[in-house]
Amino acid sequence: MLINEPSSVARFMALTLLSVLLGCGETKDAAAESTAGMVFHGGKIYTVNERQPWASAIAIKRDKIVYVGDDQGALKLAGPNTRVVNLAGKMLLPGFQDAHVHPIEAGMAYLGCSLHGATSIAEYLKVLETCDRSFPESTFVDGGGWTMDLFPSGLPDKKLIDSVIPARPVILKSATGHQLWVNSAALEMAGIDAESVDPPRGRIDRYPGSNVPSGSLQENSAMNLVLDARPRYSEEQMTAALQFGQFYLNQYGVTSVQDALLKLDGNEAYVGGPTYMALEEGGSLTLKVSGAIVWNTDLGVEQISRILVARERFNTRRLKARSVKIWLDGVLEVHTAALLEPYSDKEDGTTGELLIPPKMLNEVITKLDALDFQIHFHAIGDAAIRASLDAIEIARAINGEKDNRHHISHIQLFNPADIPRFAELNVAANFQPYWAWADKFITELTIPKVGEERSQWLYPIKSLLDSGALVVFGSDWFVSSGNPLLGIETAITRRDPLTNESEPFLDHQRIGLIAALKAYTLNSAYINFIEHETGSLEVGKQADLIVLDKNLFDLKSSEISEASVLLTLIDGERVYGEWSLELLGKTAL
Repeated sequence: MLINEPSSVARFMALTLLSVLLGCGETKDAAAESTAGMVFHGGKIYTVNERQPWASAIAIKRDKIVYVGDDQGALKLAGPNTRVVNLAGKMLLPGFQDAHVHPIEAGMAYLGCSLHGATSIAEYLKVLETCDRSFPESTFVDGGGWTMDLFPSGLPDKKLIDSVIPARPVILKSATGHQLWVNSAALEMAGIDAESVDPPRGRIDRYPGSNVPSGSLQENSAMNLVLDARPRYSEEQMTAALQFGQFYLNQYGVTSVQDALLKLDGNEAYVGGPTYMALEEGGSLTLKVSGAIVWNTDLGVEQISRILVARERFNTRRLKARSVKIWLDGVLEVHTAALLEPYSDKEDGTTGELLIPPKMLNEVITKLDALDFQIHFHAIGDAAIRASLDAIEIARAINGEKDNRHHISHIQLFNPADIPRFAELNVAANFQPYWAWADKFITELTIPKVGEERSQWLYPIKSLLDSGALVVFGSDWFVSSGNPLLGIETAITRRDPLTNESEPFLDHQRIGLIAALKAYTLNSAYINFIEHETGSLEVGKQADLIVLDKNLFDLKSSEISEASVLLTLIDGERVYGEWSLELLGKTAL
């Protein structure tokens, strides 16, 4: 929630009156004739503005930047009521902008039965025992955060949950968001048994040599069999989840996001449009949000009419919904990502499946593009990436060049022939850089499934940059940490940023700090259509900025994630930290 002392309201009103009397000049020259509401000086200010990359001071009037330059120039704008903050050499830069994240869903996962941070099956069971005691009145237990690498073939067993919570349904979403782990009671609640058939584009996992469900479900259509059977979340639960989610992101310096799954129906936490609007109406929304409205793969083009209605409805000062999320495939670890060639560890020629057939996809993308929607693709396998690019190419041929700023997210496995097509088609490459190191997901679950040759084209961030493509960064939190500094360090080192013990993964795909920062600031602002308002520190832009305790440019690349956010401002309002720039503890990783 907004952190704002009562006295600041009075100061704001006084400064507003003063600015009216002074004529509200906003140019750099006119700014010198008025009083700033806030001045930061004595710092290392990285602006992400190529024309003026560095400064030592910045001045803010109301919600806008009115000066970027040296200390002397900024302090001239200070009056008796100006808040003057001495940075004492600390770093100030634009707020981070996460181009793919799930704030409400993440909040719900963390406030429920959270398995985040547990590192073994035994720890999972201990957490479940605690959750069983902690939520005695709930008719079911739900949460998430488990990781596939702890289970044989990435598939957990219902019997494990049954051993600690046998009576109540337990519903746990995986860290990837593509799987559920449930107990026998949850399967019974949903009516799933040995006679149940797999839904289209989904899978009910079974014990080997049997039709008996084993307790895991793959992809949305199968997951929804259980999710739609549980009681709906209350308005209070949704609000609490968003409040947790935005505070979590604010504490890591995130000021703007693209919510990558803004559903219009269903029973999951990311049916979040009304929740965002309610917080904004109450003056407590502390993120600027671009919502990607989910395309329901069970419906056809008839749903475009309700998407148009949603775009008009979700259109406030801090919430816009002009993007449509197209979910094209699953994940490599359980053979649901769509590949051009068969999986290396399967003898049946399995290539995965596109969730929308190419003919339908081309029609959908052409219609949405014509209506000036941005398309936000989920594409992990090389076949899904190619199908996305093909559909955009067809739309461009029919509709002409339009400023819709389409982007493809996750983009894990490439066919190298498709790399130059991003720049050619003006499509942004939306990476989650924190995934680009050799963890067990890569070494034990991914590489064996695609083989060594294809694995050379996992997360080729530098290749995309070198091709001239626009690269943007997101976290996909709750799938992984929402801390941008972890992703930035990983993009630079291609190593585990928490331990630095792993060998660099595809070392030639490392990028530099300037490119990584731009991908998490100005480039992501462009994707959200707000690059003229935020994403860099320039006169006339909104005062969305953060203060770090260390200058990232002075650190070793392996130390970048050790820096801490001390202060976060959105529109000149403090949403995290203290004016004294004291180091505060963080809520979750």
